[in-house]
Amino acid sequence: MEKKEPLVSICIPAYNAQKYIGTTLDSLLNQSYQNLEIIVVNDGSTDGTMNVLKSYEAKGITVLDQPNRGQCAAANSAFRVSNGEYIKFVDADDLLSRDFIKNQIATLNGRRDSIASAAWGRFYGDDLSTFNLNPEKVWQDMPSMEWLVESLWNGPNMMQCALFLIPREVLEKSGLWDERLSLINDFDFFIRVILASQQILFTENATLYYRSGIENSLSAQKSRRAYESAYLSTELGVKWLLAAENSERVRKICADAFQLWKYDFYPNHNDLYSKSETWIKKLGGSQYPFPAGGITKTLAKFTGWKFARRFKLLIK
Repeated sequence: MEKKEPLVSICIPAYNAQKYIGTTLDSLLNQSYQNLEIIVVNDGSTDGTMNVLKSYEAKGITVLDQPNRGQCAAANSAFRVSNGEYIKFVDADDLLSRDFIKNQIATLNGRRDSIASAAWGRFYGDDLSTFNLNPEKVWQDMPSMEWLVESLWNGPNMMQCALFLIPREVLEKSGLWDERLSLINDFDFFIRVILASQQILFTENATLYYRSGIENSLSAQKSRRAYESAYLSTELGVKWLLAAENSERVRKICADAFQLWKYDFYPNHNDLYSKSETWIKKLGGSQYPFPAGGITKTLAKFTGWKFARRFKLLIK
């Protein structure tokens, strides 16, 4: 008797995603792996997102509508009605290579204690000809903590949700998305998910096409609420990491995570800057450099990063 392929649930939060959601859904409907359920939560969109989604219901996509509660709440709503043995969270503008899910299922080969990762690269706007792969050292099979340390060792890392195929059992152990968070909500979430897994298994022949340069994307937010979310997500993620391994190498990546945001918090959010500084000192300090290029880099070298940061904000 032929073994039945496991059901994969794809959970998509969508807010004002009219421009790209159809392309994303086409990418998923064209997957070579067929035992899928696709669940999209319209999170109080004010554009034509719901009209686009309704046109896809006849193709078997489940559409839920809720008042605007944020990306995390929408992702959780989709998960709660899902039935899959494996779960993939996908943003409303993501594109996946045709055999993405098929190959990740093959990589996991029935395992329920590990998650599958994938390759990724950026493209800009609607132009896939701008796509380039972005190879990382974590593009290999790794124990979970080793993956996290390597991924975070040099500062900013990629934990984009569509990269990962997650067994339901892992999510039940790690917990869902923290609905208090908006900006960098994936930092807290995927640290928990990864620590709840035995291994990260890399799927070389699965590629995420990551759309960049969208003006109103969540990652482009710079409101006070977004900065508060960035701080809280960093603090939560750091606490999970330290609880799992309070070593010199883990304290180093935790201090660097705060250092990165410390630069961004200055000078307009001094309370978050000060709290980050306290964490950095507690963790033993950070050598992560001020991120700058061109004239800002030159200024930072001669005047210090604080002056360069103020100058950068002034000319924006």
